Amino acid sequence: MQAQRMRADKELFSYPNYQARQMKPAPFLPMSKKEMAALGWDSCDIIVVTGDAYVDHPSFGMAVIGRMLEAQGFRVGIISQPDWTSKKDFMKLGQPNLFFGVTAGNMDSMINRYTSDRKLRHDDAYTAGNVGGKRPDRAVTVYTQRCKEAYKVPVVIGGIEASLRRIAHYDYWSDKVRRSVLFDSKADILIYGNAERPLAEVAHRLANGDDISSMQDIRGTAVLRKEPLPGWYGVDSTDLDVLGKIEPIPNPYEMIEESSCDSKKADAETEQDTAQPIMVQPAKKRRPWEMTYVNLPPYDLVRAEKIYYAHASRILHKETNPGCARALVQRHGERIVWVNPPAFPLETSEMDAVFDMNYARVPHPSYGKAKIPAYDMIKTSVNIMRGCFGGCTFCSITEHEGRIIQSRSEDSILKEIEEIRDKVPGFTGVISDLGGPTANMYQLRCKHPKAEQTCRRLSCVWPDICGHMDTDHSPTINLYRKARKINGIKKILIASGVRYDLAIEDPRYVKELVTHHVGGYLKIAPEHTEEGPLGKMMKPGMGTYHKFKELFDKYSKEAGKEQYLIPYFISAHPGTTDEDMVNLAIWLKNHKFRLDQVQNFYPSPMANATTMYHTEANPIHKVTHKSEKVFIPRGDRQRRLHKALLRYHDEAGWPLIREALKKMGKSKLIGNGPNHLVPPEGKTKRQSDKGKYQKGLTRFSSNQGQEKARNAGKSGAGKPQSGAQKSKTGAAKKTGSKKPIRLDINKPLKSPKHKKSRS
Repeated sequence: MQAQRMRADKELFSYPNYQARQMKPAPFLPMSKKEMAALGWDSCDIIVVTGDAYVDHPSFGMAVIGRMLEAQGFRVGIISQPDWTSKKDFMKLGQPNLFFGVTAGNMDSMINRYTSDRKLRHDDAYTAGNVGGKRPDRAVTVYTQRCKEAYKVPVVIGGIEASLRRIAHYDYWSDKVRRSVLFDSKADILIYGNAERPLAEVAHRLANGDDISSMQDIRGTAVLRKEPLPGWYGVDSTDLDVLGKIEPIPNPYEMIEESSCDSKKADAETEQDTAQPIMVQPAKKRRPWEMTYVNLPPYDLVRAEKIYYAHASRILHKETNPGCARALVQRHGERIVWVNPPAFPLETSEMDAVFDMNYARVPHPSYGKAKIPAYDMIKTSVNIMRGCFGGCTFCSITEHEGRIIQSRSEDSILKEIEEIRDKVPGFTGVISDLGGPTANMYQLRCKHPKAEQTCRRLSCVWPDICGHMDTDHSPTINLYRKARKINGIKKILIASGVRYDLAIEDPRYVKELVTHHVGGYLKIAPEHTEEGPLGKMMKPGMGTYHKFKELFDKYSKEAGKEQYLIPYFISAHPGTTDEDMVNLAIWLKNHKFRLDQVQNFYPSPMANATTMYHTEANPIHKVTHKSEKVFIPRGDRQRRLHKALLRYHDEAGWPLIREALKKMGKSKLIGNGPNHLVPPEGKTKRQSDKGKYQKGLTRFSSNQGQEKARNAGKSGAGKPQSGAQKSKTGAAKKTGSKKPIRLDINKPLKSPKHKKSRS
């Protein structure tokens, strides 16, 4: 008998309904007193304050939280993008009976407002009319302060902005280490990660008369205290920097007899206990992580000593498995931040209930005909899962949603597709995405429940795919096939990024995807070509990419379709040298890629790569004073150089590239021939390249040497396009057969051979 999978003691929707009778779901959660009156409400029990426009759709956090609380019997109001310069807007729904819930929105307010070069953005995809400036910087802190000014009621903060600032963290925009957001905001409690389970407990306990100050031990929350909780045992973080014990991977060829199972022994012990009820059994042995907290280096130390910041970051990332995570304690002056272990992931039935609620699936009527770009991108997409076990160091998904995949049932997903068909205005029959953080992790998880509960690996797929990890894509394949059969559905596209190192483990999935669900192009994210940066990103080597491309091309040809891969790359990532970027630029030219839009590394709070950026230490491995020093592309000039090399074809970056190539001793890459990366000074066009490339993203050079139409990468890879645009991409016009341009990689510059992916 296998050990039971980790699960919460209390089911999400098992609480008694707060109201004496079941309320009828509101058409929209009210945003004004007039709407409250129409519902017969004299007050709200809970008011959610958000930095996003209110879209009643399960892809928007305020809608999910609001509808979940509504289903529990609470009257929930929404204050969307209030004027934060005074408390007036925060009082427009009156005083909440229980608490304010505050979130910056689906995006961190600083990342939403500033580019990776700290330049101000003038648009906001989560605002009606795509207008920037509708939310303040560090919105969670500002909104909480206004709520506190408006009414003397508890304030609960959550969402990705609060989640990634639960302890002392490096702040890229001020270039310093800031305290936990609990101190600056003065919030009563912080919920990190997906909030449904802890928020339901907070709401019902407040409704039952408990004081917010008594809620100190709820999983998935962080609070301020003077001392650790009584009865808990503390350990020093420096004693814990080892991986947790994982059981050996069983031999797949070995037949295991039932009599040898631990369950047989357990059953025998149970029978013996039943036969001798008078025997007193010894107390259950406490597991090492139960009622245990880890003392992280205090705020003053991590602010002053970067090596201690890197160590604290490493320990935090290793204490994220709900099955074995310890609580975390970090002292800030006379008080501590107490971070409880993560909440248990939602079961499939709970996920279904969250997504099956009565969403209107459109923006609130108060916005009129104003466009909300984020809604337009996802209005015909379906979120089929949560979480990511990839653990990429530059990404915050794992830190926020966890690395245990939480999947919906087929029935729930198919029902939502039918709702989109019936509810979304102007629906054309095309579902833009069935995905989530990744397209192909649906129902994948650790095959060994005990290992899943005790594992402390930072990633399930790096440096190799764990032998315990399920890579059978059958559930996803079956879902795709059933979804295609729904009446009124003409096409189902996959817009979420595909984790290609997993996909090649099950070629059946690649064939299903390529044959039926690619609208001309498919985006994947190798992120780089060189081993140095890839190792710091925790991404697979390019050998894996090429294996996926072989399958992609093979199945595209079998389906009689001309389809293209769109690879994403990051410039200026920690661990990336100038030579790494030159080699990437050579790879791009060899494979006839021209990227219209690229992304410079953006140090978001709490990410492992951000720790590298700030400390020049590598928290993927044990951190000591003798640890390797990570090279950091720092400063505006070097970051611009790395970005220019990704866009080697853009003449605006040629002066910077020429200067760098000369300093690196690679002047022979400057010239006007096919073996050159950039033309010499005074040249505004590559005469030798004329007619060889098209603006935008071009195809791999192939045996036929066919070039791609510019539509494949128009307006930046990865942005959803209309069905009409995608059909144009799929019908890219062929040009004459030509031999592909190849840089001479032996002279002047020898391009390094890439190792095959370890996965």
